[in-house]
Formats: sequence, C-alpha cells, structure tokens
Amino acid sequence: MPIKIENLTHIYMKGTPFEKMALDNVSIEINNGEFIALIGHTGSGKSTLIQHINGLLKPSSGNIIVDDVNITAKGVKLSDIRKKVGLVFQYPEYQLFEETIEKDIAFGPKNLGLNDEEVGKRVKRAMNIVGLDYETYKDKSPFELSGGQKRRVAIAGVVAMEPKVLILDEPTAGLDPKGRDDILGNIKELHNEYNMTIILVSHSMEDVAKLATRILVMDKGKCILNGAPSKIFKEINTLESVGLGVPQVTYLVQRLREKGFDISEDVFTVEQAKEEILRALKKN
Repeated sequence: MPIKIENLTHIYMKGTPFEKMALDNVSIEINNGEFIALIGHTGSGKSTLIQHINGLLKPSSGNIIVDDVNITAKGVKLSDIRKKVGLVFQYPEYQLFEETIEKDIAFGPKNLGLNDEEVGKRVKRAMNIVGLDYETYKDKSPFELSGGQKRRVAIAGVVAMEPKVLILDEPTAGLDPKGRDDILGNIKELHNEYNMTIILVSHSMEDVAKLATRILVMDKGKCILNGAPSKIFKEINTLESVGLGVPQVTYLVQRLREKGFDISEDVFTVEQAKEEILRALKKN
C-alpha cells in the first residue's frame, strides 16, 4: 500500500508565542512492502510525521495520500485509514487494560465489527506472530508479564487488526537485550512473511542496519537524507552533525581500513564484519 507525503508542514500552537515548526515542507514516498527506518535526534519531527500517516494529526499544509486516498481531504473517513495503518506508540504496554491477554488483543478486531470466529482466528495468529503461545498465555493477565512480553501483547493487539502498514515508535525502548532481539525478530518476521510495509522509528543504528531496506533521516523538521543503509551510513559527517552516528562496527571497519586491511566499506552489521575480517585474514 503506497504512501505519498507531499510538502507536509506542521506547526504546533500556530499564532501563539509558543509556535513551533515541527515539520517543514517534507516530501516522501513509501512503496508497498518496504521496511523503512525513520531516524533523527529527539525533536527532529519523527513522531509528528508518523502521527500524520494515519490521521492522528492534521497538517498545517500539504497532503498525505494513503492507498490513493488523500487523507487530508474533507469527508475522508479516517477510521477506514486506521484499519490499514497500524500505529504502535512508544511504551505501548501502558495502553493494556483488559483482564486477560486474549481480551486485550481481541479489542481492536472486535471494533472492526468482525464475528467471534474471525476475531478468535486473528488473536491466535497475532499471538503466534509475536511468539506467545495461545494456550499458555490467553487467560493470563497482561499485568503479570515481563516488560518484553507486555510489549509483545501490545504489538499483537495492532497486528490482529491486520493493517497493511505497521508503524512502530521505538518498539525496543527500555527492554533488555533478549527482549529487544525478540521484538526485532517478530517485526522482521511480519515484514518477510506478510509483505507488510514497516516504518520503524529508532535511535539504534545497529537495529536499523539489520532490518531496514531504506533509511529516512530527520533533522529540525526536514528529511535531510533518504536512501539505502549502504548510502546513508557513508554520510558519517552529516549524521554526526545532527547528533547521530553509524553502527559501532562501521567505525571499527573504518579504523581497520585506515590500518591497511582490505575490507569492504559497506559493512554495517556484526555478521558482515565477521565475514569481511575472516576473508581479509585468509588473503593475508
């Protein structure tokens, strides 16, 4: 499901002494099935941008076209758009409220007007996708779970609505390494198996390097870089100038190249670095 953002501007508290330009004439296209990483320092406009894509915020000017529908036009039913575009906020576990996990995940599909059989199927499918065994967890209270498990329940609640686009705002924030790896694995599976368009907001360059097919870099309300990881992570000076960086392993590879090692500069993950270093050692 394609998304086209045209000349999008958003000004908070316009006309007051507290006026703030959050988005400044942003134009972006997202194609069906892409895995997009949206990165930028705090206050760069990332969260404001994603809240426009399913109509939670209205732009000061510009257009957002989702699946060939201009959602900024008058008369558009935003409830229909939100069935197609799922948004998982940061720390989504704070939005859990039902007495059992099954009921919590079923809440969204029920509000779509689906029958009980279809709701049940979607709950089971969503729990399986996020790695929670249905029989083991369905009757547990979500408040009995660990932080990582709560996060999975919250994501399952959005996944059960079967959106075509899934937007995740810092989905691994505050999790331990295992919880983070589990969640990222679930997200990767959604993209691979269901060809779901994913938009991932993240501060972690390592996570972005592993998952994204394209990276959008935000700074001061503008999209300043747009391209494949191999292109974006070569822009070290630009990234560092806006308070970002590249994956730690990329800095390591850069130092090794300076020392004379014959290693590709297109290395952004630990796995890639391992292969390149072993290849270089064999040559020597």
